[in-house]
Amino acid sequence: MEAVLKWLSDNQQIIYIVILMIFVGIEVIGRVPSVLHTPLMSGANAIHGVVIIGAIIVMGKAEGDNYMALILGFLAVVLGTLNVVGGFVVTDRMLEMFKSKKK
Repeated sequence: MEAVLKWLSDNQQIIYIVILMIFVGIEVIGRVPSVLHTPLMSGANAIHGVVIIGAIIVMGKAEGDNYMALILGFLAVVLGTLNVVGGFVVTDRMLEMFKSKKK
């Protein structure tokens, strides 16, 4: 518990930036028209591969006994992968709607 509190106090500014980014993201996504929402979100999810690469780099540079960095990096890789796959699935379903139907 003490390690978690120390990590939180050491990374306080980053946590504030992440919270601010969440509010900005909610505000930006809330103002996108519903017609453009699906293409934007599917494209953004596909771009989420940057998070996967960053998490792999963090995990690679973390020391072996730094379990917090390893666990967070692993979670980032898993959740980023789910987001990328979901983005491609939604994009594929969206593109299926524009194909002509066979008679």
